[in-house]
Order: sequence, then C-alpha cells, then structure tokens
Amino acid sequence: MSFPLPNASTDLTGQVALVTGASVGLGRRFALTLASAGAAVAVAARRTDKLEELRKEIEAAGGTCLPVALDMTDAEQILHAVEQAEAALGTVTILVNNAGVTDAMRAHKMPLELIDSVLDTNVRGPYILSCEVARRLIAAKKPGRIVNLSSMGAYSYNGNAAATLYSVSKAAIARMTEVLAVEWVRYGINVNAIAPGLVSSEMTDGMVGRIGDPSGAFPRKRIGDPAQLDSTLLYLVAPSSEFVTGTVVKVDDGQSPR
Repeated sequence: MSFPLPNASTDLTGQVALVTGASVGLGRRFALTLASAGAAVAVAARRTDKLEELRKEIEAAGGTCLPVALDMTDAEQILHAVEQAEAALGTVTILVNNAGVTDAMRAHKMPLELIDSVLDTNVRGPYILSCEVARRLIAAKKPGRIVNLSSMGAYSYNGNAAATLYSVSKAAIARMTEVLAVEWVRYGINVNAIAPGLVSSEMTDGMVGRIGDPSGAFPRKRIGDPAQLDSTLLYLVAPSSEFVTGTVVKVDDGQSPR
C-alpha cells in the first residue's frame, strides 16, 4: 500500500455520519465538525426543534443534514433512526455515540426509574445502535468508524459530583469499545472512544450549579471547550486512523489524577 506524506487526511467526502445527542453541546459541535469535513450528517436527539436549527446551520454552510427524532431508551426508535438515515443519505459509515445523561444523585438515594434511565441511555442504547450500524455495514461490505463517548469519570471519581452510576456507565462504554473493536475488526469497522474531562455543556452547567465551579482545582484553571475535541474526533473517523481500533483517547487537559 502507498500512503501520502503526511498521512493525515480528514476529508470525509462521501461518508454518512449519525450523531446522537446532537441537539446541544458536544453532539451539536460534533455534527458541525463532521459536516464541515464533508460528511452528510444525520443528527439525532429528542429535541427536534433544536435539530431543525442545526439542520439550517449546516445546510447554510453547504452541507447535508437530516434531523432524526430519537430517544435512546427506546430500542425501536434506535433501529428506526438508522433506517431513516440510510434511506435518506445512504449506509451510515460513521457513528458517534454521544447521547448521555447523568444521575446527579447519591447512589443509595437513586430510584429504580433513574437507574434504568441512566443505564438505558448511556449503555444499552449505544450498544443496540452500534450493533445495528455494524450489521448494516457488514451486509453492505463497507468499512466504518464508530466513536463512543466515555468520560474521565470512568477512571477517576471523587464523589463530589454525585454521579456514581454515570461513572459506572462510562466505564462500561470504554470496555464496550474495546470488545466491539475485537468483534468487528475483521469487517473493517474501527471502534474507538473519547474520554473527555470537564467540557462546557448543559450537563456541565447543571453540575456546576449543584457543586460550584471546580476549575480552580485544575492545573490550568479552566473547563474545556467542545472545539478542543474536534481534532480527536476527526482523527478517529478519518482515513488516516485506519490502523487504530479499540482505543480510548483521554482528552482532559490534565484535570484528572492518573
């Protein structure tokens, strides 16, 4: 094989991406980033009004965008979302499992309904969605990229955030990434994950409202901006990362102890 020098292309022309949790925050930024790199993007979330605003922004910049209503706790909606995206844009070749919720409650106080909601949204939903996208890629004999959103909370937890189950669920996502990478490598499907530190988002705003701004304790005294994940996302979905699968990339500005 022959590769250009440097082998660093992030051209996603001809690719079809599906981004969950795309109505706000990281998911919204991810959708804009992928569209800017040339991918046609299906954006999925529960708040369809926000998705419509995102569609207009992407299309105004010359991109292609399909809003898809999706509740990650509903397995039938998950399967239908992939079907919708494929029917409108073609086989999904890039999946970004970004949708997630936090528990914001001490473990011993969590009702069963909240436990189910966190695990369904953060673990069960992404697993079902990944399997459906992979199934269609394998049938179409196409390679693909799956990027899961884990968290540094999977590796470091001090208890102040009252997010024990969130931490557990993101650890599960990291392990899911590793094992699905092994499962699907023979089909040319790469599965990787990003584990961000504290980055500005609706979820972060809620946490700061509960416990205060923790950035004073960070080495660089700052909370991350979603734009600072662009390069990691593009690397993991780009042609130049063909040899990378089963990896969790920690992007946290040194916030968390190692």
